[in-house]
Amino acid sequence: MKKSMCMLFLFSIIGFGQSKPKIETITLGGGCFWCIEAVFDNLDGVISAESGYAGGNMSNPTYEEVCSGNTGAAEVVQIKYDSSKTNLDEIFKVFFTVHDPTTLNRQGADEGSQYRSVIFYANAIQKKAGQEIINQLNASKAYRAKLVTTLEPLNRFTKAEAYHQNYFENNKSKSYCQYVIQPKLEKFEKVFKDRLKRSK
Repeated sequence: MKKSMCMLFLFSIIGFGQSKPKIETITLGGGCFWCIEAVFDNLDGVISAESGYAGGNMSNPTYEEVCSGNTGAAEVVQIKYDSSKTNLDEIFKVFFTVHDPTTLNRQGADEGSQYRSVIFYANAIQKKAGQEIINQLNASKAYRAKLVTTLEPLNRFTKAEAYHQNYFENNKSKSYCQYVIQPKLEKFEKVFKDRLKRSK
């Protein structure tokens, strides 16, 4: 076997020259971040879903400060995903399936601007894609009311305190998890049953 052929054979075995997964990030707010995080943790292609805060003018706000509703920040989940396994379109579809984008500054009993429906875009592509799906959902009258989801530039993201991360997985017996998060998760699993991570 010629040297060049041998090298190509070895490269194919060890994966040399293969393109690496392209990791992209989108930041979404749709009520309590515990709910959104629990859903996206189960979508195939999602590498991580971190609860945190975005928007407003305060650097490194705390949970208590955000809960006051005076910071301008929203509870969000920053989603890192492999674009070879999922994409922005699917992520937006999941997002609009598991929260109500027609209730202004409110999701169920959670009320305040910190619970607003919002897409924090990091670039023009995300902004355009977000506006397009909002326009499509409004035009098709997918909901009984017009969407109130806002598009806001991502100026900063502050990771939430450690006890907020993986909240559902760590607190399944708590009433909020059973009566608020679990139904959203079940809806997601029903609609996107073919897109769940293999462990599911």
